[in-house]
Amino acid sequence: MEQLILTAIPFFFVSMGLEALALRHAAHENEEGAPVGYERSDTRTSLAMGIGHLGIGAAWKLVMTAIYAAVYVVSPLKLPTEAWWAWVILFFADDLAYYAYHRGHHRIRLFWATHVVHHSSQHYNLSTALRQDWTPFSATLFWMPSALFFPPWMIFLALAWNLLYQFTLHTEAIDRYPRPIEWIFNTPSHHRVHHGSQEQYLDRNYAGILIIWDRMFGTFEAEGERVRYGLTKNIETFNPVKVAFHEFATLWRDVRGARTWSARLGYLFRGPGWQPRHASPERSRSPRRATADASAG
Repeated sequence: MEQLILTAIPFFFVSMGLEALALRHAAHENEEGAPVGYERSDTRTSLAMGIGHLGIGAAWKLVMTAIYAAVYVVSPLKLPTEAWWAWVILFFADDLAYYAYHRGHHRIRLFWATHVVHHSSQHYNLSTALRQDWTPFSATLFWMPSALFFPPWMIFLALAWNLLYQFTLHTEAIDRYPRPIEWIFNTPSHHRVHHGSQEQYLDRNYAGILIIWDRMFGTFEAEGERVRYGLTKNIETFNPVKVAFHEFATLWRDVRGARTWSARLGYLFRGPGWQPRHASPERSRSPRRATADASAG
C-alpha cells in the first residue's frame, strides 16, 4: 500500500499546485471573508501530518500483515484471487469496511481521538487530504473480516485505491458532477459536507468511494448552505504534535476526572461531546460532537 502511495506523491503535488492556481482566482469567499485556497502554515501542518502518517503506517503495516495473514491461513472462506468476481467482491467489501471504520471513528470518542486530526483544518483543499493521524492502530479491526476471504496484499491494494480516490474529493475547485455520479459515488460536494462544522453537516457522508452506503444507512446529507470547515471547537494550532495528540490529552483529562466507572467508560466509548448527567455543560472539551450520541445519559 505504501509503495503505491509513494508512487503517487508527484501526482499529489502537481494536483495541489494546479488547484492552488485555480483557487487563486476563485471569486467566492468563506463565511469569515477569507479567500478560498491554501494558507501556508495550514498546508505545512497537513504535509507534516501526512509524512508522519506514512512513516508510522509503514511500521504498523508489519503488524497488520501478520494479523491478516494469520486469519487468512486458518480461514475456510478464501476466495480465488485469480477470479474476476473476487475482485468485484473485494471492491465492495473494502468500501463497506471503510464506511464502518469512518462511522465508528466519528461515533466512538476513543477512535475519534485518532480521526479528529483529519478534521482539524479550517481549510479545505487537496493538502487537507494528506492531514492524517499518527495513531492508525484501530483501523486494523475494521478490515480484519476481509482477511477471511482475501490475502493481505489484496486488502492493502484495496485500501490504497480507496485512499487515492479520496484524495481527489478534498477540493472546492469542483462544484458538482452530473446527477447519476452524485447519486452513486462520493464526490467533492458530498465530502465537503462531511468536513462541515454546522449542525446539519455533523457526522454525515462517511463514504469512501460509494455514497450508496450513506443513502442506505441514513447518514447522507446533500450540500446546501456553504460549508464552514473545521471542528465545533477549533484547536488553533499548527504544531503537528499537538494536532496529532490533543484529543487524547483531553480525553485523558475527562476520564481521570470522572466520578464513576460508568462515566469513564462513557467518555471512552460514547460519542464526542458525551458527558454524564452530573457533569457541568463545560466539562467535556472534546471538539465536534457526534449527533447520535452527544446527549447526557
